[in-house]
Parts: sequence; C-alpha cells; structure tokens
Amino acid sequence: MGRRHWVRTTKCQLLVTSLFVMLLGLAVTILTIITRYGAHFSIISGVSSEANPYRIFHNVAFYSGICLSMILVLAALLSTVATVRESVCLMAMGFFCFAIVFCALIQTAFWRYTNNSEFLCCGKQSPFGETGGIENETCPSEHMGTAREDCLQEIQDFLKKHMDFVSALLIITICFMVYGMILTSFLWFSIHFSNNLDRKGKYIFRET
Repeated sequence: MGRRHWVRTTKCQLLVTSLFVMLLGLAVTILTIITRYGAHFSIISGVSSEANPYRIFHNVAFYSGICLSMILVLAALLSTVATVRESVCLMAMGFFCFAIVFCALIQTAFWRYTNNSEFLCCGKQSPFGETGGIENETCPSEHMGTAREDCLQEIQDFLKKHMDFVSALLIITICFMVYGMILTSFLWFSIHFSNNLDRKGKYIFRET
C-alpha cells in the first residue's frame, strides 16, 4: 500500500511538472520571437557590420530557442501520456527529452558565465555621429536630452536587462528538468518492476 501511495503521489507531481514545462516551452517561444523580431534587436541587427558576430549569434539564438521550446513541449506531452497510460517506453522517451534539454541548458549557462561581457559596448562613443533616426528609435526620448547619453550605453543596458531575464528563465528551466528526470526515472522503475511482479508465477501453456 505504501508503494502505491508513493507511485500515485509521483504521478500527480509529474503531471503538474509537465504542465509547468509546457508553460516554460511557451515562455521560451515568446522570448525567442521577441529576441528575433523585437524592435530593439531589429535595430541592433540593422546597424551591425558584416564583421560583427552579432548577426550570427542572433540567428543561432533564434533557432536554438525554437528547438528548445519544441523539445520542452514534447517532453511535457510524453510525460503526461506516459503517466496516464503507465507506458515504460514513453516514460523513457520523456526522461530522454528532459536530459537533452538539461545538457543543452548547462552548456548555455556555461557560455553565459564565461562570455558575460559579449556584445557589451563599454561606454564607447557612438560611431554614428549626430543623433539620427536609428538612435532616436533605440534610445528613449527621456534620455536624449540629458547630457547626450551615448546610445551604445543605452543598448548595453537593454541587453543586460534582457540577458538577466534569460538567465532567470534558464535557471528555472534547469530546476524543472532535474525534477522531471527524477520523477520520470522513479516512475520508470516503478512501472517496470510492477509489470515484472504482475507476471511473476504466471505461465502460458503452448501446444507442441
């Protein structure tokens, strides 16, 4: 009776976790679209030179975000169906999806930590000369009249806030991936050994 209670509790936790993972996948999709087509990022990409690695990074971030969101949604769906049907195969596939996302996020977090100064402007003077249309769209109007604040510094502040939000979402997703792997592995073993115990002592007679 105790084992059944733990299995039932784990199933409920995995269903709730799958719901949150589905929401995380939606949040990653929205954040990826904003990063790709947002006004600030479109302006930054438009003024970046061909030698600047920003455009390559921008494209990689977009496609990586789309793939990540798809795997998150797939992991949530597989875990939900596996929990309802008590399928060992689907449970293993759900665990595999959680593990893939976890490894990818660990790599991303490592890159974020080792390249935290990437694309920062460091207070450089604007190469655009006088304030033009691009700078007017990038820099808020309330900052334009105060000591001619450098537009590159404004871009740096915006990117820093955006990356802080990305880092917070990254940490939350990693935590859910670890928790999802623990729940799916526990249920996989429970369902697997439960099926073996149910078949224990049963024989099938075949005509020879």
